[in-house]
Amino acid sequence: MSQEFRLSLDVIKFDEQGLVPAIVQDHRDGMVLMLAWMNRESLQKTLETGRTWFWSRSRQQLWPKGETSGHVQWVRWLRYDCDHDALLIGVEQVGEIACHTGARSCFHLVDDPDAAPQLPPPTSLAELYNLICQRRDQPQPGSYTSHLFEGGDNRILKKIGEETAEFIMACKDRQPAAIVSECADLLYHTLVALAACHVPWSAILQELERRRR
Repeated sequence: MSQEFRLSLDVIKFDEQGLVPAIVQDHRDGMVLMLAWMNRESLQKTLETGRTWFWSRSRQQLWPKGETSGHVQWVRWLRYDCDHDALLIGVEQVGEIACHTGARSCFHLVDDPDAAPQLPPPTSLAELYNLICQRRDQPQPGSYTSHLFEGGDNRILKKIGEETAEFIMACKDRQPAAIVSECADLLYHTLVALAACHVPWSAILQELERRRR
């Protein structure tokens, strides 16, 4: 699973304490998982092992993410900003848990500081899937999505068939506006079917990533 990344450490501008902030996000959907600090040694170990290592300012020592919990972060890509004084790391988060509280993300919602530090994924399709699941679990009067779930598999799958045919015809006629509209309809109804089967959108992204590799 591990791989070695090439980066000249001399490119990175560490602060007066020899540290650089590292923002860690899920490489699949962009969810910001945590913020930690790296020094030259921890960054070097991260590059060599392909998993995240950080510097603990409170304990004044190196620590590999997931050492005790098993929630290891495998690095998929690493970037630095235009000033070379901050890192952005895309990872595959083992167990879908990055926070020591057991949540996926360490960040809290601003309008609800007492809530568990769990945020919906930031990408449009992931946000849409999250909303669809809410309509599945908490039906809303007048909601088209709730209406689909009320009709069960027959209604949901019938719509996928209809939207697929309409998308095909739009592509056949080479109508860009229609293609965009029908593709959006097809993606939406596909997400409804996934939610009805309790298959997470992240599983689809993971399978696509597996095929890419």
